[in-house]
Amino acid sequence: MTAQAATVAVDFPVSRVPVVNVATVPQRSPLRYPGGKTWLIPHIREWLRHTGPEILIEPFAGGAIVSLTAVMENLVRSAVMVEIDRDVAAFWRSALESGATLREWIGQFDPTIESLQKITQEPPKSVAEHGFKTLVLNRTHRGGVLARGASFSKSGENGKGLRSRWYPETLAKRLAAIQEHSDRLSFVEGDGMKLLPIVLRGWGRDAAIFLDPPYTAAGGKRAGSRLYEHSSIDHAALFGMLADHDSNFLMTYDAAPKIIELVRRHGFSAAVLSMKNGHHNQLVELVITSEPLFA
Repeated sequence: MTAQAATVAVDFPVSRVPVVNVATVPQRSPLRYPGGKTWLIPHIREWLRHTGPEILIEPFAGGAIVSLTAVMENLVRSAVMVEIDRDVAAFWRSALESGATLREWIGQFDPTIESLQKITQEPPKSVAEHGFKTLVLNRTHRGGVLARGASFSKSGENGKGLRSRWYPETLAKRLAAIQEHSDRLSFVEGDGMKLLPIVLRGWGRDAAIFLDPPYTAAGGKRAGSRLYEHSSIDHAALFGMLADHDSNFLMTYDAAPKIIELVRRHGFSAAVLSMKNGHHNQLVELVITSEPLFA
């Protein structure tokens, strides 16, 4: 966060909904995801209760904590998760279609350097194998990063190394919960930017659109290219689509000067959240909506 961005962001009101400790929010996704939005769940709950949509669309699903929460807490009838990354897509397809198989494999797998080298080198023979490989690498890579060049955890949590984030029973329970709600969860592998106009035309304000783009690439830090395989989108085009369709949306973005200018250009509402990241650096996030909700 530059000093310029932090100063400009002060012009927006601070959100009246506090940032919560993520430990107080139910952890529903089996994936650890860079830039995950567990901390945003109180805002998501209030937004969906206020607007009362039929369906939630998540064009940049990633770890999909918002879709899972919205369905499991009955905030919407159904949710559609969209993801362009082939590895992440394979996981969500297998979680919804082959959850029992994944749970069995989780119980049998021991993350050692030998087993991880084997699963890394051998091409998966099915969607389920591909999804399991994604889960294993996500839980054993540093920070959950899946992009090329990511490394395995060394010391890890409490010095447990490769096993520090591998919780077989917990992961199996989360997958079982996803299976229980699979009739209300849909997954589409594809480009969220291309699917979004179709969704906006077809559903109107009956759909709630949650957008968490790979925005780190927009603020000059270039972290997006390190954290995600697909880190570049046309942010101006995204804002324009939402403005043209009178949509019910909630976006979260880094308070970068380019994003602040787009919020003002389109007359959207933004509230400021201040928090610390894993390195204890102060971050300023924007929660952007079509109408004032959090001021």
